[in-house]
Amino acid sequence: MLYANNLILVLIFLALGIILPVASIYVLGPILRPHNPTQAKRSTYESGLEPIGDARVRYNVRYYLYALLFVIFDVEIAFLYPWAVEYHTLGLFGFTEMLIFIVLLVIGLAYAWRKKVLEWK
Repeated sequence: MLYANNLILVLIFLALGIILPVASIYVLGPILRPHNPTQAKRSTYESGLEPIGDARVRYNVRYYLYALLFVIFDVEIAFLYPWAVEYHTLGLFGFTEMLIFIVLLVIGLAYAWRKKVLEWK
């Protein structure tokens, strides 16, 4: 019962924090922004030139595989940086934990290499 007043205040502020921005977008938005669409404004802008062809282009799946591998190894660096900063305070335990982490990533890279994911044909 002691925190009931605080809970009510939190709920009020959450409701106001959600309702006021949404209401201002829907109520004040049409009043403040200009609305005079023309055919030129509705066309797709592509470096000042008229768009040619379809905007949807089919990409090769290998692009996505390379992107996925890049993201995986990029996240690895995000995990390695704090470890490198605190290397002296972590000691042998921290070293073995990071060694296990790196070995697992190398196994994943070897698996991708063996499945010929990294070969471009």
